[in-house]
Amino acid sequence: MAAFDGSTDYDVTLEIPVSIGGLELPNRLYRAPLLEHAGDDDPVDRLLDELEPCAEAGVGLLMQGATPIRGREGRAAPGMTGFEDPDRVASMSRLTERIDAHGSRIFAQLAHGGLRSMEIWHAGYRRRNPGLRQRVVSKPPLPLRLADRLGILSIDADPLSTDEVYELAADFGRAADRAAAAGYHGVHLAGATMGIFQQFLSPFYNRRDDEFGGALDDRLRFFGVVHEEIRARTDVPLVTKVPAETETPWFVRESIDAEEAIEACRRLAEIGYDAVVPVGSSPFWDHAIIRGEFGSRGFDDRVSRGFEAAFGGPWRRRLVELAARIDAATTPFEAAWNADLCRRVRAVVDVPVLCVGGIRGRPEADRLLGDACSMVGMARPFYAEPRLAARLLAESDATAVCESCNNCVPPQAVGEPGVCRTPAVLKRRGEFEKRGAYEREGGNRRRDSDGPKL
Repeated sequence: MAAFDGSTDYDVTLEIPVSIGGLELPNRLYRAPLLEHAGDDDPVDRLLDELEPCAEAGVGLLMQGATPIRGREGRAAPGMTGFEDPDRVASMSRLTERIDAHGSRIFAQLAHGGLRSMEIWHAGYRRRNPGLRQRVVSKPPLPLRLADRLGILSIDADPLSTDEVYELAADFGRAADRAAAAGYHGVHLAGATMGIFQQFLSPFYNRRDDEFGGALDDRLRFFGVVHEEIRARTDVPLVTKVPAETETPWFVRESIDAEEAIEACRRLAEIGYDAVVPVGSSPFWDHAIIRGEFGSRGFDDRVSRGFEAAFGGPWRRRLVELAARIDAATTPFEAAWNADLCRRVRAVVDVPVLCVGGIRGRPEADRLLGDACSMVGMARPFYAEPRLAARLLAESDATAVCESCNNCVPPQAVGEPGVCRTPAVLKRRGEFEKRGAYEREGGNRRRDSDGPKL
């Protein structure tokens, strides 16, 4: 497979169109997956409130946040919108039509939490769903078993049999088919953030002795079978995150290093994935995923009861808060922290590479495009500025007002909406609103270009 070398006769910038799996996108900015907390009961209006402003402002691609594929099983956070119900997914056509009308495109992110699922860490969820099976790749690793013995987690894990792995892959295929029928332009697999795809890929979690465990090719097999199941039902573009566990704690002996993640991206492109999103993280659902400051405002008294219900009492809430403080101190914010990994992946694949993580401004985005990646994504900055795309596409020096303070993150563990909670940031957004910086006439329009599509 020949690698795309990124050479071009002119600069690749944010407003230049790009193609993923034959789908043309009007520009190279995407809103990365976030928790919308729309829930299962009539979620479309809530999703429209959060996503349509992004499309109106001109973002090229929206990644709707993780949508569990198996009902109550495998949900990683409260308020997720399940994609196991055909009628619920069909109702999303009102959302996809509105996004399409603005000239933007929308992908559904399909997910299963595995050992990250709420039935393992959320005490209230366990009480409400007492018979829920904890479906995992393998017997949980020792650090998680110790957390169970200390009462931090509640693990009664049920490893998937070989036949059940194939059935889980088929469920991803069925969910993708429902999404395509509802008008989603593509599918994005939740391949990282300690979800079940990362658990299959990571030797820290995957101790299987069947065809889905062992060498890299075997640990990648679940990605391949899911690809086959989706392609048997729909031909919409298929994208996945690919984790490199570069922030692995000292006590973890085996993990996905950068070289193995790069090779995984190359093989996934050969399998037929239409784009990859390489991300550096750890084997856990920790601060390495978001980086930046400790979100102290997100642990205030207003949501403390919710934390106690989620974590099983006041002392556990305080323990989680202390661990989060320590974790934040060891993983400070770093601008475009995945850029080097993306650059190395881009040298060995001929599909678009999407870069997300610590990108905060237009100058930074333009430097990355055509060098490290084909598209740039932002996530938390859209909590602070839903119409951020209008500024980024109109102003060559625009920078997001987001301070990476992470005050938006902790309340999401108890089902609170993802919104900016930092007064100084909201004040700056208000100043831009008064200036009309978020208004954009005409939305996205298709534009012809002889430029590169990768």
